[in-house]
Amino acid sequence: MALPAAEETGNMAEMEMQWAVKAMHHAETYMKLLKAAGPGKFKLCPIEDELHSDFRRHFPDLDVARLDESEFKTEAAKAKWREFMTKYEGRIADYNFGTLVRIDPAGDYTEANSMFVVRTQFLCVEIARNREGLNDAITAK
Repeated sequence: MALPAAEETGNMAEMEMQWAVKAMHHAETYMKLLKAAGPGKFKLCPIEDELHSDFRRHFPDLDVARLDESEFKTEAAKAKWREFMTKYEGRIADYNFGTLVRIDPAGDYTEANSMFVVRTQFLCVEIARNREGLNDAITAK
């Protein structure tokens, strides 16, 4: 079944529900993998080193220990992220697909500890957390 163009979809409840289900499935799968294998014991994407280096060059002050939605959701932040992410189109699977990320890496995915981001943002945050030891707390539970 072909999906309608974005401008034709409006706020289709069924499509939004499918996106939410896929995002929640991704979150659950990631947490299981993180807890079973441990942070940094697996690659989140084939270009992880390049992505992490580029992320820290463009967002050196972004605190991945406690995410602030304004770093992702303001118009200025969205523009900066959009410019950063476009170079990864075709290089990262589903690079701009919506997913969930934990606000605080010490906690699990909950309504209060999750926010909606795109896949490239998720990868940048979680790769940094793994490399900086911030996901270690989740495996200690």
